[in-house]
Amino acid sequence: MQTIEKDQDTLTFAKRLKYSTRTNHDSVDSLVMQSEPFENEENYRKFLRLQHIFHLSVAPLYQNKALQVLFPGLAELPRLSAVESDLNDLGLKADVDVSLLATPTDLYQAIGWLYCSEGSNIGAAFLYKETQKLSFDADHGARHLAAHPEGRAPHWRKFVAQLDALNLTDAQTDQAVKGAVDAFDFYKKTLKRIF
Repeated sequence: MQTIEKDQDTLTFAKRLKYSTRTNHDSVDSLVMQSEPFENEENYRKFLRLQHIFHLSVAPLYQNKALQVLFPGLAELPRLSAVESDLNDLGLKADVDVSLLATPTDLYQAIGWLYCSEGSNIGAAFLYKETQKLSFDADHGARHLAAHPEGRAPHWRKFVAQLDALNLTDAQTDQAVKGAVDAFDFYKKTLKRIF
C-alpha cells in the first residue's frame, strides 16, 4: 500500500484525477455503451437528453469568475449551446426540470466537474463516429460531439497543463477528486433514469 501512496504523491494533478477516478470513468463508459445510444434515433434522443442535463448542470462553472482565473479561456469552452442545437435538430425541446440538475458550488469540487466535462471531449471522438451511422454530424444533430476547433488532443493537452499548473493543497486536491467522482456518479444516475 505504501508504493501506491508514494506513487500518488508523485503524480501530476491531472494524473491524480485520472488515477483516482478510473473505476468511475470506466463504469460510465460501460453504462453508456450498454444503453446503445447509437442503435437507433430513439436511443440517440435519450442520449441527447442525458447530455443536455449534464451540460446544463456544468454550464454555470464555465461562467464562474474564480474558475475563469484558474482556467483562461474557460468561458469559450462550454458545449451547452451545441447540445441545445442538436436537440433542436431532432425536434426536441430544451426544457429540463431544474430538480434534475446538479449544482456543484464548491470551487475545488467544480474543478473535478470541469475535468469530467472537458475530458469527455476526448472520448467523444468515438461517439461522434457512431452518430454518423444515424446521419448526424458537426452540422446537424452531433455538434456537441464534434472536435474542438484546435483539435481534441491539443485542446486536452492545454486543459491538462492548466490543471497541472494549479497549486492546490492536499485538501483542495481531495475536493477536486470528490467533485470528479460526484460528476461521474451524477452522469450514471441520470443515464439510468433516462434509459
